[in-house]
Amino acid sequence: MVEKPLKPAKSFTDLIVWQKAHQFVLRVYEETTKFPNHETYGLRLQFRRAAISIAANIAEGFRKHSLPDKARFLNIAEGSLEECRYFLILSKDLKYIEIDYTWNLSTEVGKLLSAYKKKIQDSKN
Repeated sequence: MVEKPLKPAKSFTDLIVWQKAHQFVLRVYEETTKFPNHETYGLRLQFRRAAISIAANIAEGFRKHSLPDKARFLNIAEGSLEECRYFLILSKDLKYIEIDYTWNLSTEVGKLLSAYKKKIQDSKN
């Protein structure tokens, strides 16, 4: 069986990595609604902002023309993902939520981000 080459993405929404990151954002929103009211402007807000940053930086990096700029935005997304992973641990330790599914989703996003960033970096060689 011969595999068809993938079509180049026309929009950031075509990227699987962005689609999974967006799913992660939606999941974070869903989970953080379970947080106590006193976390409205604390952990809930920080967690949501960091999650949004992952997908937003993938989107912003998509339109950058230079490969170093693209890689920089993907690196920022990776940093935001790690921040979210800490927030998941903290949320679990505070007994706000169970994190298994969301943790697995974050791992999937991380793998996709790493692969996409490597592809971007390898394309300059």
